[in-house]
Amino acid sequence: MNFVFTEKKMSSSEDLRAYAEKKIGKLDKLFRGESTAYVTFRVERNRNIAEITVSNNGMFYRASESTNDMYVSIDAAVAALTRQVRKYKTRLEKRIHEAALENDFSTSMPAVDEEEKEFKIIRTKRFSIKPMSVDEAILQMNLLEHNFYVFRNQDEDGAFAVVYKREAGDYGLIEAGDVES
Repeated sequence: MNFVFTEKKMSSSEDLRAYAEKKIGKLDKLFRGESTAYVTFRVERNRNIAEITVSNNGMFYRASESTNDMYVSIDAAVAALTRQVRKYKTRLEKRIHEAALENDFSTSMPAVDEEEKEFKIIRTKRFSIKPMSVDEAILQMNLLEHNFYVFRNQDEDGAFAVVYKREAGDYGLIEAGDVES
């Protein structure tokens, strides 16, 4: 597993990085192929926040934990990531298993656990997306009093993009593009 460390409003020791590599490295056994872990340490309002994003085969798993101790934050984030990966793998295995059973003559289906329900879309909206600048998109989002806004970024040749309001009160931008594997 490859590691990329980032620190915000703090500096981390080699011991902290080694501890994070050891704990996060244990997740490597859950993945096939090479994966990359992006680890961010930061301190806000006397809280130690560990954010971990693991990229593997085009899938991203992310967890963020906040405690009084950075080591405890790392442990909690790794536990959350482990749950996410196992849940995702269980869901995939179940779908593969059910697809195999469709060819079988079995009519009984096992009960679906609450966490493994299928996603149900209850509402669909359609709207035209016009090219605009990021500033215009933020203005539209605020006028509509939404938390995010989808638009075509005129500065990026009409590529799809999303602006969103962050918890800190500032804004974020997600742009469509090619993903490195």
